[in-house]
Amino acid sequence: MTIDFYYLPGSAPCRAVLMAAKAVGVELNLKLVDLMSGEQLKPEFLKINPQHTIPTLVDGDLSLWESRAIIAYLVEKYGKTDSLYPKDAAKRALVNQRMYFDMGTLYDRFATYYYPQIFAKAPANPENFKKMEEAVGFLNTFLEGQTYAAGDSLTLADITLVATISSYDLAGFDLSKYPNVAKWYSNCKATVPGYDINEAGLAEFKKFFSH
Repeated sequence: MTIDFYYLPGSAPCRAVLMAAKAVGVELNLKLVDLMSGEQLKPEFLKINPQHTIPTLVDGDLSLWESRAIIAYLVEKYGKTDSLYPKDAAKRALVNQRMYFDMGTLYDRFATYYYPQIFAKAPANPENFKKMEEAVGFLNTFLEGQTYAAGDSLTLADITLVATISSYDLAGFDLSKYPNVAKWYSNCKATVPGYDINEAGLAEFKKFFSH
């Protein structure tokens, strides 16, 4: 069965899904959505996702959006093991917490600071920059004495967090002040399946930061 994936390569949440799919060995039928020309507002896309957001996955009768829900689904349905998203309640709770932290804090603060500058040509807000620094500081604390973000092996938490942190890095945010993050980030580049896909997406995203 074909799994359709509506995406933009530069988007961090889309990159997270692409890496997770690679990790579980799932082939996605890639469908580019041009947000700038409003493709996401076409009636045929609104039927699939009334919230008109990307990434969106269509697998049979299931239409699913929100990247962290998508990556959990891919592992639960297609994963050969549960290592990326453990079935053990405590281990899974930690992975979920890190994923929610990524969505609600780390990625959200990145978007709040940079996106008005990129898409609305708004001036930088130094208060929002401080909130980004605080968010990366939280991650640095989570990673104290840890090789991975949630436990002692690679999980979905690492995949979604590295999609976000690599965006911070691309934007010129100085990660060297956060040694645990810098070490973890370097390790993720070497161990996350399909990290080359993330790098290709970053190359697309880079044009928004080129002056």
